[in-house]
Amino acid sequence: MKGAVLVCGFATRHVARSAHAAGYTVYAVDHFCDQDLSWYTADRERFENLSDLPGAVENICSRHRVDWLVPTSGAETLPGQIPVLGTPPGRAARFMDKLLTQEFFESLQVPVPKILGPGCYPAMVKPRAGSGGWRNMVVHSDAELACWLETFECPPYLSQEVVTGTPASVCCVADGKGNARAIAANYQILREKAGAQFGFSGSVTPLVHPQAQQMAEMAEKIASASGCTGTFGIDFVIGDEPWAIEVNPRFQATLDTVEAATGLNLFSAHVRACQGEIPPGRPSPVGFAVRRILFADRDMVVRNDLSFLAPAVADIPWPGSFFEEGHAVISVYGWGRNGEAAMKLLDTHMKRVRQYMG
Repeated sequence: MKGAVLVCGFATRHVARSAHAAGYTVYAVDHFCDQDLSWYTADRERFENLSDLPGAVENICSRHRVDWLVPTSGAETLPGQIPVLGTPPGRAARFMDKLLTQEFFESLQVPVPKILGPGCYPAMVKPRAGSGGWRNMVVHSDAELACWLETFECPPYLSQEVVTGTPASVCCVADGKGNARAIAANYQILREKAGAQFGFSGSVTPLVHPQAQQMAEMAEKIASASGCTGTFGIDFVIGDEPWAIEVNPRFQATLDTVEAATGLNLFSAHVRACQGEIPPGRPSPVGFAVRRILFADRDMVVRNDLSFLAPAVADIPWPGSFFEEGHAVISVYGWGRNGEAAMKLLDTHMKRVRQYMG
């Protein structure tokens, strides 16, 4: 199956690149519309707020024939007339609500942090809706909880026991009919910055951990029961045992490192899963890959054209782009035969990027 796909969501470059490499005509609706998104897409439409996303989709569809809609973050439950290539919006909605996800994990009897009652601390508080983890916070008192609620305008939230360990995820593919396969286990790099310490900041694939196998088996159990279709991610914290945290019913932000470490084209695997074809076994890694998101340490303008640094970088801003302090600027990569070599190359690339960013 080939044709024209519309990848839509807050960030789409990673999926657009994979779909382009798989031989599809790709259109995108994206919040950033970075320079390298234009390398992989035939046309693009930028939106500012998620409320603007449906209109941006309509604009693209008014200009082009689109066969399939491929949602990324922020577009998981987007209604529309285009057939979805992936998890149907109604099914995805269950996992966009963290309380419903909690109940799903409990029904499967997989380890999950317990829900805490009022006044129980310390507690991990997180909005029931949203992704990226940047609003999650550990609070130790009623006062800290009140401050968190005020900061984020009192969203409906979940209060869980705090579990510590290794932040991790598993990339899975599933056919939506009870069959699933774990593709890769990943180490999740968190920002560890005050106010956003649980925000996603990158990944390392594969994850080397004594419990990685157990986590992959647990992920396959979750994925098989989820009803999700295509590729998607399941987040964990590995302590004394793996704790299931979230299901992300869409292409995951770890796509780049999963593809680099496995040699697979994940978009092709996604399409095959949507057609009912699941890999017979878990692929063996061919190397290690790491992605690190570089955030602005101050208000700044990127004046230089950083495209010449590819493939060491992605999500490349256009020259003259302005970034507020704390906002994501660019993704930087490292790779190698082992984790140490990949991290060493990442460090080299980070230094070079910072040099040209000033």
